[in-house]
Amino acid sequence: MFHLSRSALITWGLVVLTIILGVYGRDLAKELDARWLVKFPSTWVIPFKTYISDGMRWLIEEAAIGPLSFTDVTRAIAWLIEQPYQFVLSLLASGFVSGRGADAQLLLPAVSWIVVIAGIVALGHYCRDWGLAVLVGACFVYLAIFGQWESAMITLASVLIAVPIGAGGGLLVGIWAYRRPWGEKLISPVLDLMQTIPIFAYLVPILFMFGFGPISALVATIIYATPPMVRITILALKAVDPEIVDFGRMAGSTNRQLMWRVLVPSASRSLMVGVNQVIMLTLNMVIIASMIGAGGLGFDVLAALRRLDIGAGFEAGIAIVVLAIAVDRLSQAFAERMGQVKKPATGTWVARHRRTALVLVLLVVTWGLGRFSPLLLEYPESQTITTGAFWDDLVKYLNINYFDTLEAIKVFFLHYFLLPIKRTLLGIPWPWAISMLTLLGWRVGGPRLALLCGGLSGLIAITGLWPKAMITVYLCGASVILATVIGVPLGILAALNKRAGVVINVLIDTLQTLPSFVYLIPVVMLFRVGDFTAMIAIVLYALAPAVRYAAHGIRSVSTELIEAGQVVGCTRRQLLRHIRLPMALPEILLGINQTIMLALSMLVITALVGTRDLGQEVYIALTKADIGRGLVAGLAIAFIAIIADRLINAGARQARIRFGLEN
Repeated sequence: MFHLSRSALITWGLVVLTIILGVYGRDLAKELDARWLVKFPSTWVIPFKTYISDGMRWLIEEAAIGPLSFTDVTRAIAWLIEQPYQFVLSLLASGFVSGRGADAQLLLPAVSWIVVIAGIVALGHYCRDWGLAVLVGACFVYLAIFGQWESAMITLASVLIAVPIGAGGGLLVGIWAYRRPWGEKLISPVLDLMQTIPIFAYLVPILFMFGFGPISALVATIIYATPPMVRITILALKAVDPEIVDFGRMAGSTNRQLMWRVLVPSASRSLMVGVNQVIMLTLNMVIIASMIGAGGLGFDVLAALRRLDIGAGFEAGIAIVVLAIAVDRLSQAFAERMGQVKKPATGTWVARHRRTALVLVLLVVTWGLGRFSPLLLEYPESQTITTGAFWDDLVKYLNINYFDTLEAIKVFFLHYFLLPIKRTLLGIPWPWAISMLTLLGWRVGGPRLALLCGGLSGLIAITGLWPKAMITVYLCGASVILATVIGVPLGILAALNKRAGVVINVLIDTLQTLPSFVYLIPVVMLFRVGDFTAMIAIVLYALAPAVRYAAHGIRSVSTELIEAGQVVGCTRRQLLRHIRLPMALPEILLGINQTIMLALSMLVITALVGTRDLGQEVYIALTKADIGRGLVAGLAIAFIAIIADRLINAGARQARIRFGLEN
């Protein structure tokens, strides 16, 4: 007979009591004439958004740094970013022009599509082999053939500027934090907020400081993409073999020499992983950045979403995926090459750099002959292919032939899954919810985690955003439950069956590289707007970590434990239930944690399809340029993310200790 410990019985009892309070909380509050229990009193709300808006207004209009005003500083920063950006944009997309408007004269055209493809192929061959060269070359040929070349080059120009600044800045901040014992503790909460506050929330202050345009979009992209580089830099430097560090000190290196000639080169392969993350996050930002003036593929997707043009949206979205695949594979291959021992170079410069010389010759030839043959400079528009009609026809076919089925699925999930969760969460008295979060934090992480959970949830309450925070938790929770129910079994199947693993990995790679906005287009066309539409988009976007971490956890189970189970006569099902799943539980929990983070980041985007949560607050603040409203709602989302992150990480650590995987 199965027995629960006293502690487990108390925990489950509190869970059941919380659900009961959620179901009957509103009625109970009415009977007791204590509606303040389920609706935070407006007289207790602290107007943080007013304070933040006033502070930002003072910063922009009155603050000064020495003789310079704050706006002078931001304009100087914008100018420094704009110069290299305009150069790269002219080189890849617009060409070098003298003058403006009607008096503008083209001095030099943009680099030919032939030269760009040749350069990418040469870079792929240099980084690895002809296989990679053909893959990345085919990606760029796709962009030309499908009419996405100009937009892709504008996007690539943004990437080529944002990535060096984000990666370089992240490296310097990471080195600073590594050198100082207190540095990592100081910067960790800042990085948490940068990664968990929705990008929409700080688009408004960026717009106020830098104005509408591509430079503001670049600043927002850099802020969004830098934190992973900082974290990976700290971890990579800590992971360098102490013997290598000791050898550097014995050789008489100064602290600066030890850092740049010993530690950084030794950690170069790990650091390139951080660069790769910066690249992928930069590409993930292109659509959001297009909302504040960045053009390119992101603008094409956003414009298609506004028109509900599924064909154009899918074409531009797939182009972003193709560009992301090419840049991702190149950066990974470059990281591998950096870790290899290089042979000493011999011969002339041309002999040593044959690929570079070939590309430069091709550049000069296309610029010289391009005035006589436009084909050498621009891919002819008449030869482009479009798949827009196919996607439009596919969605029309599904709507016409399967409307009743799709509507039945939507109604079923709304009535039997989404609405019960929503009613329960909105009915839980806010003092009880804060108390339960504090108690849960104490149970899994001690007094510090209890204080964090209680403090952050209390802050959400006193901002007056508790009901919208509960709707956010409901949408995120329902989506994470569904993503876990789908993702964990898929991860287990991928780990135990090689053929299925290949198919599942291809599916997950595709879902992970598609920009978040792209998910909204087909889902809206099939299910219209509403919470169910938002949930489907969130599940598709957040599914990948649940699958990957579950597969990794199952594969990581010790073969000795599996063999021991087989010796005592366990079947495959018993091995899975009693050995593999319990041992993989910490990894599965971490996967659920990452799924929650992605779900919360997607909630702001799903505000476009009619949700009524904190994401909508942030989006409305962006449209009204209300800095305080946007930042307060963004911080509330960040607080929810931090509470979930800390609780699940603490639970995963307890699971590791319980199974002997950690002391």
